[in-house]
Amino acid sequence: MADDETRTLSPAPGTTPPASLEPPAVTRTGGRAWTTRLVLVGLVLAALNLRPAITSLGALFEEVRDGLHMSGSVAGVLTSVPPLCFAVFGITAPRLARRFGPAVIVCAGMAAIAAGLLLRPFAGGTPGFLAASALALMGIAVSNVLMPVIVKRYFPDRVGSMTGLYSMALALGTALAAAATVPVTDGLGGSWRAGLSVWALLAAVAVLPWLLLVRDGSDKPSGQSSGRSADRSSGRSPAAHEDAEAPAFKITRSRTAWALACFFGLQATAAYITMGWMPQIFRDAGVSAGAAGVLLAVTMVMGVPLAFVIPRVATRMRTQGPIVAVLGACGLAGYAGLYFAPAAGAWAWALLLGISNCAFPLALTMIGMRTRTGTGVVRLSAFAQSTGYLISIPGPTLVGALYDSSGGWGLPIALMAGLMVPQIVVGSLAGRDRTVEDEAGMRD
Repeated sequence: MADDETRTLSPAPGTTPPASLEPPAVTRTGGRAWTTRLVLVGLVLAALNLRPAITSLGALFEEVRDGLHMSGSVAGVLTSVPPLCFAVFGITAPRLARRFGPAVIVCAGMAAIAAGLLLRPFAGGTPGFLAASALALMGIAVSNVLMPVIVKRYFPDRVGSMTGLYSMALALGTALAAAATVPVTDGLGGSWRAGLSVWALLAAVAVLPWLLLVRDGSDKPSGQSSGRSADRSSGRSPAAHEDAEAPAFKITRSRTAWALACFFGLQATAAYITMGWMPQIFRDAGVSAGAAGVLLAVTMVMGVPLAFVIPRVATRMRTQGPIVAVLGACGLAGYAGLYFAPAAGAWAWALLLGISNCAFPLALTMIGMRTRTGTGVVRLSAFAQSTGYLISIPGPTLVGALYDSSGGWGLPIALMAGLMVPQIVVGSLAGRDRTVEDEAGMRD
């Protein structure tokens, strides 16, 4: 397995590996095993915290609306805040990472999540709640972008397995917050404020390994050393310095970058529509509220094992188009089931849509596979995720508008199925065996 991933990502014989494939200095001066374990723990804990801010709120949304006296329009704005923040703040991650180092920014991101989750239930009124939520989502946004960067920096020969590991942890955190928030709230006396703020503890724990990594000094941004003599004295290879001074390139010149951004946006659209509307589709078909919630949990939980398997399979293939097509076919079958027999085959449709939603870890894996330099992976991650989240913003709102205007789920489900077709097309284009650096005109 490792050999397959190394084959996919290693530079050609006789060439100098890019800086992103060079392990940090500490890994070659006696502390490699300790640093690797620390980064591994940090990745898992960070991934666990990338969705509870959203799914915990969804579980108590009615209580929060009543408690803060939100109007329907304000509540609608609140549901659009996550992808908007991911798009706006995520684009700042590359510049911050170049200046301070990716681990420093992830550490700050975890601290922002903890502070935002702790403050938002007690911020006083809707504006304070929205501001504190934005703080937490800002931390999530920059961490979202830098997770693939951290993986390629510290685990260049295990991109698939490590992407799968943190994607699995992300799916687990998503499902855990959705399933546990209401019972935890009941156990804390029924206060929605306590039920939301408790997730700040998990984020606070996630700060610790990144803080240790930053204090260890193994995450110095490449620009902090000057010249080859500084590289030798610090234990860093000349390749790291050369990559730091690599010529800039415009990510927007790459067709693969645009295809990957559109793929990311369409899969995010499907995921947000599923999280926001699937339970209501089942309830309107006669399924009980409790069963509808369980069906959504089943859909989310499918991402736990598959998020680990799919990236590992993807890195063994030169092109990822076949995986894109299989996931898309599952989505089309699931939507067809919702259209024709939503209640009769509810469990099957939930499973199929859960499989289809695993396009997310595939997209993250392709970010690492479509680049060959540290500069490339940072820029592609920021561009694909920020642009993608912008694309995803109208989807859930449009589904709601179609439902209100038509009085049924026929048109919304047709829209969901229709969006799966371009998702397959752009995903197949993004999965071709090429790099954004070459397409954008950056040559060795």
